[in-house]
Amino acid sequence: MLNKIFRLCLVIIFCFYFQPILTVQANPSVSADQAILINQETGEILFEKNANQQQLIASITKIMTAIIAIESTSLSEMVKVPQQATLTEGSSIYLEAGEQIPLEDLIYGLMLRSGNDAAMSIAEHVGESVEGFVFLMNEKAKWLGMDNTHFDNPHGLDSETHYSSAKDMANLMRYAMLDKQFRKITGAKSYRSSTRTYDWVNKNKLLTSYYEDAIGGKTGYTRAAGRTFVSVAERDGIQLIAVTINDPNDWQDHMSLYNWGFDKLNQQETLSPLIDNSEGDYFNQVLDILTSLVGLS
Repeated sequence: MLNKIFRLCLVIIFCFYFQPILTVQANPSVSADQAILINQETGEILFEKNANQQQLIASITKIMTAIIAIESTSLSEMVKVPQQATLTEGSSIYLEAGEQIPLEDLIYGLMLRSGNDAAMSIAEHVGESVEGFVFLMNEKAKWLGMDNTHFDNPHGLDSETHYSSAKDMANLMRYAMLDKQFRKITGAKSYRSSTRTYDWVNKNKLLTSYYEDAIGGKTGYTRAAGRTFVSVAERDGIQLIAVTINDPNDWQDHMSLYNWGFDKLNQQETLSPLIDNSEGDYFNQVLDILTSLVGLS
C-alpha cells in the first residue's frame, strides 16, 4: 500500500514538472473579420476565423501582381511608364509618364510602397494591357486553387468583383515565398531605385520595427476593405503565414498569432517523441505513460 502511495506521489510530481509543456493554449483572439494562420512548409491551418469568406482585399492584391511579374520576364527589362499609370488614384511611387525604369525597381516600389502606378506599369508591360494582365492573375488564381478569388485589377482598388479570402491569400503567399526573388523583395526593409535619389521604406512595420521574427509581407487599406495584411515570420526554422482582413489592430493581431502559433508547434515538437499528436489530449497521455513507467495500476 505504501509503495503504491509513493508511486502515486511520483506521478503527481512528474505531472507538475511537465505542467508548463502540458498547458492547453486557448485560441488567440483577433480583431479581424477574417483571419488565418498556416504553416508555410506543410500548409497546415493552425488557426482560422471566417477564412473562406469572399472579401475586398485592397493592396494585398499586389502579391499576385509581383509573383506574376517575377515569373514572366527578366527583372532587368526596362519599362516605359504609360500615361494611364500616372493617373491611377491612391498610393504612388510618383512615376512620370514616359520615364524608363527597371522592372525590378517597379516590383520593389509595388511591394514596399504599394505603388498603384507601379502596379499599372507592370500590368501594361507584362500583360501588354491591363486586361491581359488581369487575365493572367485570374488564371494563376485558378491554378493555385484560389476558389474564392477574382481579380479585376493589379492594384487592389475596390471593385464589387475584385475579392479574395484569408485562406486563398495565405495559399498565394505560401506559393510566392517559394520564389527566391520574391522572398528577397518582400523581406527588404528599404530599397533605392536606380532612378531615384532616396530610399523607398517598407510600409510593413512588422518587418521594419515591431517583430524581429518577421521576414516579409504586404499591407493594404481602402475605406471599404479596411486594413488588410499578409505577413510571414520565421523562428527556429519554422515559417508561418498570417492573413487578416478588415482588421483595425493588425500589427498586434499578427504578433499574437505568431507567438501563439510558434508556442503551439514547439509544444507539439517537445511532446512528439512520447505522444501521438493525433490524440490531442496531451495531459492524459503523459499521465498514462508516467503511470506505466512507475508500475502504478
